[in-house]
Amino acid sequence: MNKRELIEAVSAGAGLERGVAAAALDAMVGAITGALVAGERVAIPGLGTFETRGRAARTGRNPQTGEPIEIPAGTAAAFRPGTALRQAVNA
Repeated sequence: MNKRELIEAVSAGAGLERGVAAAALDAMVGAITGALVAGERVAIPGLGTFETRGRAARTGRNPQTGEPIEIPAGTAAAFRPGTALRQAVNA
């Protein structure tokens, strides 16, 4: 499912116009992104939790030359599905 299909599903499920559903989806994505940038967790009951996780610096290898390279530390977004979502997918 891509963004356009998700907007259509939200529009049909909530009885909203497509433009309103698109604005709501964009606002939700913006709010989650803003919270993650601020270092906050976002928990949505029935869906899961969005959070950031730190990655330590490490040594990798250039696949073309085999030469070792240093990969700097960073932060990554992560999603942990909730119980209801896990059960629905595994049903």
